[in-house]
Amino acid sequence: MRFRHPDGSTVHLAYCTNVHPAETLDGVLAQLRDHCEPVRRRLGRDRLGIGLWLARAAAHALVTDPAALRGLRAELDRRGLEVVTLNGFPYEGFGAQEVKYRVYKPDWADPERLDHTTSLARLLAGLLPDDVTEGSISTLPLAWRTAYDDARAEKAKAALRTLAERLDALAELTGRSIRIGLEPEPGCVVETTRDALAPLAAIAHDRIGVCVDTCHLATSFEDPHTAFDALAEARVPVVKSQLSAALHAEHPALPAVREALAAFAEPRFLHQTRTLATTGPDPTTGPHATTGRHATTGPSGTGVLRGTDDLAEALTGDALPDTAPWRAHFHVPLHASPAAPLTSTLPVLKTALTRLVGGPHPLTRHLEVETYTWQALPPELRPRARAQLTDGIAAELTLARELLTDLGLKELP
Repeated sequence: MRFRHPDGSTVHLAYCTNVHPAETLDGVLAQLRDHCEPVRRRLGRDRLGIGLWLARAAAHALVTDPAALRGLRAELDRRGLEVVTLNGFPYEGFGAQEVKYRVYKPDWADPERLDHTTSLARLLAGLLPDDVTEGSISTLPLAWRTAYDDARAEKAKAALRTLAERLDALAELTGRSIRIGLEPEPGCVVETTRDALAPLAAIAHDRIGVCVDTCHLATSFEDPHTAFDALAEARVPVVKSQLSAALHAEHPALPAVREALAAFAEPRFLHQTRTLATTGPDPTTGPHATTGRHATTGPSGTGVLRGTDDLAEALTGDALPDTAPWRAHFHVPLHASPAAPLTSTLPVLKTALTRLVGGPHPLTRHLEVETYTWQALPPELRPRARAQLTDGIAAELTLARELLTDLGLKELP
């Protein structure tokens, strides 16, 4: 969907197709038919934006066969769909029964990540609508934090500099500017927006910035105003933002709260869990040590960010202090907060969105609803039929649309 910002520019809203992942080009085409077009029709729109996820095999098929790329573009047009952004974070296997740590491989110290992202940029340049000249790709925030030493950091820096050069050459060749956003995520080398400042300053290129995922922002107890002020001061561009909400437990010490949280501890994805605490075990030691490198200013003041790699671990013994609220990296549907005693971090999303597009000029023009965990919800909350998933995604987009129009943006045909 497209919206006119009060400054006259166009803001794009899409939903990310990693919610129904496919590894092959045939699978991607089936997604468009079985999911994306039905969501567009449910919304009553002639045109719907999708944030396409292309696994390694699908991307390779497209980049090595120009006819296949033209065919995908034609299929998008035929089904009333458009692509201005790609999710380049997962490399492959996102639909596996257990993803967990695998999603962080290959990282930016591995040549495969540079090659894959370069391919995605070339593909996006060919998929952009005729009247759009700028595309965005979200990507891994350098690497998972463990086994990331100075040597790997130098390799990652060199890879991103090479990518920037390739993006410049692509723009000169095609007239289309593709930008890449490192997506801060709990447990990674770049866990917070603050962590992104130094590595991006070392790159110092306007085609390399951040993708702000509002679930990740909230899970790490970042204050949106502080985060965006720091990015602006450092002149780090917000390439795109993923609109998402995390799981929030106000009183994690209560047995009823822990029981409710346990229903969300599932085997497929990592659900990094964080608290903003003043006491507790040293977060930089132990087999599952979290980052905890700096004080963080959250909604309740300043504290030390402590956490575990997964929700099940947080619920085990005293692995995580429980005297302050917990937040878990579980993308809950935007329009449907969990039942009490849990809530979501939708208020953080609303505050972030106000900063992103509520000012005199948008900080980013690419917004993407990313709730990929529909099938990882507790069994009673999962969609049991394709139509139910369609309804859920349409409801999320409807909420996002309402938030944008409340901020003064005008929906375009």
